[in-house]
Amino acid sequence: MKKTAMTCLAVLILLSGCAETAAVQVDDITETAEAEETEYENEYAGKTVTGQVTAVSGNTAEIVPGQMVYDSGTMNENTETDGQDMEMPGLPGDSSQSRSEGDMPGKNGQGKPDGQPPEKPDGEHGADFPGNMPEGIFVPTGDTITIETDTELSAGDYIEIVFAADGSVESISPAGMHMAGMPGGGSHEVTQGTAANTISEDGSYASVTYVSAGDDENALRIDGAEVTLTGITVSKDSGSSSNAENGDFYGVNAALLATNGADVTIVNADISSDARNGNGVFSYGTGTIVTISDSTIRTKADNSGGIQTTGGGTTIASDLTVETEGNSSAAIRSDRGGGTVSVDGGTYTSSGLNSPAVYSTADITVRNAELTAENSEALVIEGKNSIKLENCDVSGSMSTQGASSDINIHNVMIYQSMSGDADVGTSSFSMTGGSLVSGSGDMFFITNTSAVVYLNGVELTNSSGNLMTITGNNASHGWGTAGANGAHVEMTAEDQVMEGNIVVDTISGLDLTLAGSSVFSGTIVITDNEEGGSFSDSGVHVTVEKDSVWTLTGDCVISTLDNSGTISYNGYTITLADGTVLK
Repeated sequence: MKKTAMTCLAVLILLSGCAETAAVQVDDITETAEAEETEYENEYAGKTVTGQVTAVSGNTAEIVPGQMVYDSGTMNENTETDGQDMEMPGLPGDSSQSRSEGDMPGKNGQGKPDGQPPEKPDGEHGADFPGNMPEGIFVPTGDTITIETDTELSAGDYIEIVFAADGSVESISPAGMHMAGMPGGGSHEVTQGTAANTISEDGSYASVTYVSAGDDENALRIDGAEVTLTGITVSKDSGSSSNAENGDFYGVNAALLATNGADVTIVNADISSDARNGNGVFSYGTGTIVTISDSTIRTKADNSGGIQTTGGGTTIASDLTVETEGNSSAAIRSDRGGGTVSVDGGTYTSSGLNSPAVYSTADITVRNAELTAENSEALVIEGKNSIKLENCDVSGSMSTQGASSDINIHNVMIYQSMSGDADVGTSSFSMTGGSLVSGSGDMFFITNTSAVVYLNGVELTNSSGNLMTITGNNASHGWGTAGANGAHVEMTAEDQVMEGNIVVDTISGLDLTLAGSSVFSGTIVITDNEEGGSFSDSGVHVTVEKDSVWTLTGDCVISTLDNSGTISYNGYTITLADGTVLK
């Protein structure tokens, strides 16, 4: 096997005392790498591969392809678990489990009270570890491959590689975006690195420039102080992060980090980051408040969000211009421990893969803003968290090269990743006024969670796909157990015009209410769960209130119908669970 040959070459290099011989062996490795690259081009072309970095030499990295195993649903017949019981508690869609929140995995089966963030990770995978999920196990699924990349990698990193159609490497991002807490991931202790400039005493500062080029280093850190910053410039020019998840969770390598209960007011600032894992403005920890207005934030590298909130922090933003260019770099972003985010006015644009305009593991409210994701879904909610939009113009165009595009192409995604970054419970999405535009795929995709969705007077534009898909998934990304990871959605459309089909698989459920003067043109389709999951007794229930209209565009089978409004059958039928046929 090539893996054995590569190992032997590496041993020869280590044992050689002659620089010339070592150089010959390095050339041999390069030639072997090129041969391997040619051989695996066809196998991985156009695919996204999860793998572990085993060795790095210059721009060459050796990768073992594989998968993160979270539970028995992601294992195949070749997976060895050494007798470990990997079975996970049921989630919505698992007919063997109650749908009540108390029966779901989370903090020992109990969600945190509303408004109370999870405790900080304490280094132990016990009752206080967010989500209380078992450790993931990385299971190799193929021979070592060798790639050429300028991305900074280290042995032990878990990454996702997007291969272009010709087999070349299109992008590399940490597998930790939704695999936090897995082997090789971030520290479970709060690790924030260093800072080139630290403010730890109360005061006001104007027209000051703060710069960083160091590894694991903030350009500016406000540590426990009450500070006003006016007209400042913050520049994270360079410097790498030694651990992506410490950057995502705790603010390592961010341009500006507020922590330890700091209360920071920022006005008319120019904040930029060219560093990987270089989030723009980061609010970490319970009691920390960042209030920022009339400022510009730009980030260029991967894993570099615009405004980031974690650990129970608070961010209040108004009239910002936020632009992110890297992959996994949401313009408005939160991660483990969540918090509260309030945004009013401004423009927020992401251009990288896996970079929604808003990614929520927190309670996020946005008003009167323009939210654009050029190569990603527009909005994502993970677990027991929320996005509330008022009078916003939102658009997304998810790329087929995205990390989860093999599961579904969509514009708004609501799910539970099982990574431990978000408590298990009911997700909430609310949008009033404004517009929601999907450039590709389904408008809504909901899986492995319960969700409440409310739409009121939103202008919906869907270029293709379904209005909503509510379904299980194959668990290849660790999102619950295949066949038992459906979703249950309570959706209310009030004074809302909607077009398109709603698809619900047999392990999921929907309660749809058309309220006010809503108009729905479409049908509801129940499909078999692709993983053969047991039929859910939740069913599909539709309520059409007075003054609302449902215009059928195809035959429909649902559980119950409560109609006080108008149904235009157009020659189609509605068949109820009791056998009644309406037409």
